[in-house]
Amino acid sequence: MRARQGRVFRVMFVCFGNICRSPMAEVLFREAVKRAGAEDAFEVASAATACEEGRPVHEGTVRVLEAHGIGCPARRSVLLRAEDACRYDLFVGMDGRNVRAMRRILGEDAAGKICALADFTPSPHDIADPWETGDFDAAYRDVSEGVSALVAKLIGEENE
Repeated sequence: MRARQGRVFRVMFVCFGNICRSPMAEVLFREAVKRAGAEDAFEVASAATACEEGRPVHEGTVRVLEAHGIGCPARRSVLLRAEDACRYDLFVGMDGRNVRAMRRILGEDAAGKICALADFTPSPHDIADPWETGDFDAAYRDVSEGVSALVAKLIGEENE
């Protein structure tokens, strides 16, 4: 995994339904690379491994982002597709279930592009799904920590 100067690096965040954690990660990643002055170096998106397409971002995600002064653009959930394997450089899942589903959907050729977000932090763990826990604040903390670590790694590699 390496972001290279002069080439757009494409990152796809993935969770189960693409309404809570992955759109939160997408928005936080955009904000982080913008603050770092590297927004033109990245293309970012998010997708679901399951569920139907077209659902809006969960109101709990919107609310927690807004509480931190970050707007969440209106968007609808999309499904991860096998053809995404060719388009993106990195696929970042929120938990082990997402990682296993990404491997199944994207195939073995994409295996080296798949990881979990919290793997970039000092203590890797699954990021709990606030759809199930109701704790959007905890999800925000975990996603924010993972995104910060990922951006530091990617921008650091971009400048090598």
